[in-house]
Amino acid sequence: MTSDYNGGLTREQFLFYEIRTVASLLCEGMDREEIVERIAQENLFQFPTERMIKSIAKTCFQRIDALDSETLVYHLANSSAEVGKQINLYAMMKYNRIVWDFMTTVIGEKYRTQVFDYSRKDLNVFFFQLQEQNDSVASWSDATINKIKQVLNRCLVECGYLDSVRSTTLNNISIEPELEDAIRADNDLAALPAFNCFR
Repeated sequence: MTSDYNGGLTREQFLFYEIRTVASLLCEGMDREEIVERIAQENLFQFPTERMIKSIAKTCFQRIDALDSETLVYHLANSSAEVGKQINLYAMMKYNRIVWDFMTTVIGEKYRTQVFDYSRKDLNVFFFQLQEQNDSVASWSDATINKIKQVLNRCLVECGYLDSVRSTTLNNISIEPELEDAIRADNDLAALPAFNCFR
């Protein structure tokens, strides 16, 4: 996982459909240049500009590289949406330190203590502490931080942690077995609490 905090989440979003498309083409044996070309030619991402397509494809490749697991890439491409979305969230955690810290220290801790209430205050406290500890994050504008908060909340909704962005209670989620097996095989046990897994 990268050791630096970066604000890339503001433009990256959850991108489940996009990363699933890239994973599927990788599983077909295409190389990266061919994949970007195919996505652009057939407008598979439904994005307006080629520059945007290349940028988003690059993000998908970076998340897939962060997974460092052919098994997870296969499941990302071929398993149910529920499995794929959890793997994408894990890929975001591996690729982006903010997502990792938020999911393990805020969400994982709520599951550990069985305190399921969730509000904007949780995000505010998380970012306040980050800004105290990290000069880079301290220099970010309010607009950047607010955008990242929105993306984190959308990730929680996409993966079923919250029913909507206005929900104030975390759902009691379960980790998908495909993801749990891969996390354990990689001995990345610190990630498990983010998926309400303590066994």
